[in-house]
Amino acid sequence: MQLIDGKAVAAQIKKEIAQEVSEIIANGGKRPHLAAILVGHDGGSETYVAHKVKACEEVGFKSTLIRYENDVTEPELLQRVQQLNEDNDIDGFIVQLPLPKHISEQKVIEAIDYRKDVDGFHPVNVGRMSIGLPCFLSATPAGIVELLRRYEIPTKGKHCVVLGRSNIVGKPVATLMTQKTYPGDCTVTVCHSRSENLKEMCLQADIIIAALGVPEFLKGDMVKEGVVVIDVGTTRVPSTITKSGFKLTGDVKFDEVAPKASFITPVPGGVGPMTIVSLLRNTLLAGKKAIYNV
Repeated sequence: MQLIDGKAVAAQIKKEIAQEVSEIIANGGKRPHLAAILVGHDGGSETYVAHKVKACEEVGFKSTLIRYENDVTEPELLQRVQQLNEDNDIDGFIVQLPLPKHISEQKVIEAIDYRKDVDGFHPVNVGRMSIGLPCFLSATPAGIVELLRRYEIPTKGKHCVVLGRSNIVGKPVATLMTQKTYPGDCTVTVCHSRSENLKEMCLQADIIIAALGVPEFLKGDMVKEGVVVIDVGTTRVPSTITKSGFKLTGDVKFDEVAPKASFITPVPGGVGPMTIVSLLRNTLLAGKKAIYNV
């Protein structure tokens, strides 16, 4: 069993991005600028955004954090999105999800200029990804694919089971794994809460990408020997061991599954760090106008 070290891979990619940024600046180019809108005080969102801001500093990006309280109105938020769309200094920006119930997440996502949509959630980017055109890839799926690439894990002709069908992870990663490229060329089965014979499906899988958000869902008796397991789950569960009183738990029962796996990601330290570097990568591409001519 080999542990897939997302932290180490992310650190390497940050070095590569920082090197490119310093070359851009040395050649008189513009420093990439990422903005983030954070609404309210959700613990997970606060942590993610803090990591993103810190990562921007590490690679030499300029970053701007825009905060709103939970009672911000939808028109106010949409107006700010429009301002960021029109701000030529901002190369890319994100609106941290989830948003309060009174704001339509889909309306906000669609209001973002797809050429600055470095989260890769806009329908234009999702559509371009589905037919294999250059686009901003959704950060977590892009991070998963990069881990498979860096560890040179064979994917051609393999049976990949994706657990979960969310717009943020499940659907896009399933699409990427079917593309005529490497990593890709898989036969993909997408399973979810309504799937029957789920255990049988998992037992047939060469690669399992678990993105259900159900702690320790994938057990040892659900996987075959030599399986590659990518655990996307990050659920906070109460813990008496940690200072904070909770610990991050994946969708995979690690102690049971790891002995059977050829490769497996830990939680934390697997997919999580890759999500942030994928966002940085998209921002670098946006700054270079490498995909869309803004």
